[in-house]
Amino acid sequence: MKGSPALPDPRQRPLYIGSEIYRHSSYGPRHPLAVPRVSTCTDLIRAMGWLDEAAYVDAPKATPAELTRFHDPEYIAALHRAELRQSVPAEDRERFRIGADGNPVYREVFSRPATGAGGVMLAARLTAGGGTVHCPGGGTHHGRRDRASGFCYLNDPVLGLLTWLDLGLDNLVYLDIDAHHGDGVQDAFADDERVLTISIHETGRWPHSGAAEDRAGGAARNFPVPRGFHDAEMDWLMRHAVLPLIAARRPQAIMLQAGADGVAEDPLARLALSNNAHCSVLAAIMPLAPRLVVLGGGGYNPYAVGRCWAVLWATLNRIRIPPRTTPAAETVLRSLAYNRAAGRNPPEHWFTTLRDAPREGPVRDEVKRLAELAMKENPTE
Repeated sequence: MKGSPALPDPRQRPLYIGSEIYRHSSYGPRHPLAVPRVSTCTDLIRAMGWLDEAAYVDAPKATPAELTRFHDPEYIAALHRAELRQSVPAEDRERFRIGADGNPVYREVFSRPATGAGGVMLAARLTAGGGTVHCPGGGTHHGRRDRASGFCYLNDPVLGLLTWLDLGLDNLVYLDIDAHHGDGVQDAFADDERVLTISIHETGRWPHSGAAEDRAGGAARNFPVPRGFHDAEMDWLMRHAVLPLIAARRPQAIMLQAGADGVAEDPLARLALSNNAHCSVLAAIMPLAPRLVVLGGGGYNPYAVGRCWAVLWATLNRIRIPPRTTPAAETVLRSLAYNRAAGRNPPEHWFTTLRDAPREGPVRDEVKRLAELAMKENPTE
């Protein structure tokens, strides 16, 4: 836009896209997304002295016209009406699942997801020529073209990937390490050879999709991992399957959905990762990504989410993570409220450290089989 300030170049250094909309926005006091997440991450990296303000970019709110690049115009209109009226008629609730299935009507029910989508689409545009962007407000991977699903009203990863495709890229990898299968993204690009979707998720957990044999017409690889999946098992899958798949493809760009609900302290999953696993995944794919966008996603313990996404920013910037938080970062963590049993008496290391203790163990045969299956051309053989 004429007269707008020039945006920084993500080829010079990683950029951070955030927004103040997340600071006071909540899905409601009893919803898992009542907890502060993006604002906690932003506050932590600032309190650690890791964020030069020249690297910070405000996420724009995507317009309805931009959102209909993927989403049904009638659904976008209904979502906008729901924010204006703070209610939905029965027909909209039934058709679009707004106000149903854990997708509540709340004050920013259009503006917040539209800001997440705007941030991810901006990240894709900024990296058109290369570079790295962290956008923790993105990652709503369950959103459907014409309905809300799984706390996700819009599918910002799909919109970001489409932005890259519209810019002329035609060889993309979407890697999803959220505890829940990235069903909305996989289905959006099923049979589309330009986008390889890779999802590592807990088996048997909602949305109950993403079987190991599910290839989405050749456009996907799925790793439904068992409960208790830990750092050593993530490392095994990465080294024996995920990294070889990505390296063989030589993508022009990688989008990482780094949901933090696979961390052991999360209340909605039963995986046993430490945030070291997230850092290791990111560090491993960085050399393979001429363009890299890192998103947030799930995560329902504010201490675990904020610390995880903050150390990802440090990893992108090759910053050594000190053994103890700064006093300012400790203050950020001690100010959090977490209205679950684990939040009544948080362990001291939630306040004083950002990097978790590693969570290692033997690599189970079922994890090894997932790696072997992923490398087969025909998984049914």
